[in-house]
Amino acid sequence: MKRLLVSMVAVLALASLVVVGCSQSAPAPAPTKAAEPAKAGEPTKAAAPAAQPTTAASAAAAKSNWPEKGKPITIIVASDAGGSSDIGARLLAPLIEKELGVPVQVVNKPGAGWQVGLTELAKAKPDGYTFGMAVLPQANTIYLDPERKAAFDRKSFLPIGLQVQDPGVIAVSSDSKYKTLQDVIDAAKANPGNITASTTGIMGDDHLNLLRTQQALGIKFAPVHFTGGAPSIAALLGGHVDVNFNNVGDYMTQYKAGSVRILAVTGPSETKYYPGVKTFEALTGKKQESSSTRGFVYPAGTPQDIVDTMASAFKKAWDSPDLQKKLDDQALTARYMTPKEFGDYWDQMDTTLPGLMDEARKEPGTTAPTAVPAPTKAP
Repeated sequence: MKRLLVSMVAVLALASLVVVGCSQSAPAPAPTKAAEPAKAGEPTKAAAPAAQPTTAASAAAAKSNWPEKGKPITIIVASDAGGSSDIGARLLAPLIEKELGVPVQVVNKPGAGWQVGLTELAKAKPDGYTFGMAVLPQANTIYLDPERKAAFDRKSFLPIGLQVQDPGVIAVSSDSKYKTLQDVIDAAKANPGNITASTTGIMGDDHLNLLRTQQALGIKFAPVHFTGGAPSIAALLGGHVDVNFNNVGDYMTQYKAGSVRILAVTGPSETKYYPGVKTFEALTGKKQESSSTRGFVYPAGTPQDIVDTMASAFKKAWDSPDLQKKLDDQALTARYMTPKEFGDYWDQMDTTLPGLMDEARKEPGTTAPTAVPAPTKAP
């Protein structure tokens, strides 16, 4: 028996040595490169050449395991459905969905000249599953105006990229008695404050375009502000306003149908979408440029690797012939900026707008209507 016990102890001791030896000979796996945090100051992958976005997106996604399979991403558009801003977002959504492999939905949050939707975007959970469209100068003028008590500012958003820079236009309905821009100018001079002019929102690019036009020509309109391109055009076509200040991309459907007359383009050059329509400067001799600059942003606090992933997916979507054709079909003037370029452009705009905003505050009609206004015609 004693000999048996000794043998058992020896076997157990040998087994222990084998276990210990095995555990020491298998080193822990080294961390992968994807797990290393991004170094401060390094350029984002979104700034890489167009041929690289898929690789950049894959590398960034590996860091965060984002997006989770099946978990939807929401794009907030702070204007009514049907306008050119909304259309741009809806054209982008399926391409981002294809690139990232998760559902992408567009949600409209109109109100207070983009303030409602941008507030919701700024307060969204910064987990990468909510981003939205930011339109300049619409966004700038909200937080630069202390009277609007904005719950956000420039630092509330992280740029993803620019999609469109849509020049402004001045238009009337096809049955309007005003056949040319000069007709409108003459009527406004003869009846100051009686020619109604609709815009897509208070302090937006179209409102500022209207103000610049008044300043350049020494005339006065009666402004009527809506919550997007679609309702402002509906008011024009319904005979509720005389003139509409809007953008090139908002009018292609009506232009093809012959229901509107584009009087002038307030951009640096004529547009291929409305052949024969002259620029404001060519028609009046006054330099006047206005555009709607539309890009996409995340709420501040979104992890940088997620921003980089989305920026890379966005660039690949923007580069696709499919999106370029669809933007062209909608008369949307495509222009890309990297996140840094978009951010720098935004910052620069903050320094140039306050003077014009001071002028805007003097204007009557600074409250967005809750219903279509009654017709107001010059005598």
